[in-house]
Parts: sequence; structure tokens; C-alpha cells
Amino acid sequence: MAKSLFEELGGKYERQSDYLIPCITVPAEEEQAIGIWGQRHSDYLKQHRKVTYTNLLTSGRLNAYLADIDRQAQERSHRLIEGMKQAQDITERLKEENALEWVGRLNHIRACAREIVEEEIIYV
Repeated sequence: MAKSLFEELGGKYERQSDYLIPCITVPAEEEQAIGIWGQRHSDYLKQHRKVTYTNLLTSGRLNAYLADIDRQAQERSHRLIEGMKQAQDITERLKEENALEWVGRLNHIRACAREIVEEEIIYV
């Protein structure tokens, strides 16, 4: 019997009952910690960019890609928060004088930074 293209390219089959099932595995990739930003982007890819998600998964690059997205988003978020704190003059002195106002203003800045990062990095 002639070899199939799959066999010619080095693929192998496994017999299960009367069927030959191709032995296909996903390439191994290095495990990296993925934070909240990477997880959000992963969810977005699964729901709205299924082909991209599948291509990254089957090529063995998904984990590294999500870890990189997570790192970029964390850095961007940190830079935005620090820049907004300076622009709005939110200092340790304000924290000492009026802690409640400091917390409210800082929470507002974090929410704004989160929205910007989501629009620029996560949901694209």
C-alpha cells in the first residue's frame, strides 16, 4: 500500500479498533507565568479571534505570546499611573493630609489606566 502524504512527511498512525488515527502533538513550549492582563487577552482571543488563538496554540507560541502581552500591559499601566499621579499632583503629602481623598483619586487613576491599557493592548 502506498504511503500517504502524512506518512511521507514523517507522520505516524496509531490503530484504534478498525481506524488509523494520526499521532499529532502540539510542540512543547516553555511555561511562563501569565498574569491578569495575559489572561484577559487570552479570553479575548478565545471569544473574538479564534483563528489567531488556534494558530498560536498549535504552533507552541501561545504561552510566550501571552506572557509578552502581560509584561507590556503591566509596564504601560505602571507608566500611565505614575504619569497621571504627577500630572494631578497626587503625592505622599496628600496621603498624609487626606488619606480618603488620596485613595479615591488613586483609584480613579487606576481605573483610567486600566481602560487605556485594555483599549491599546488587550482588546486588539
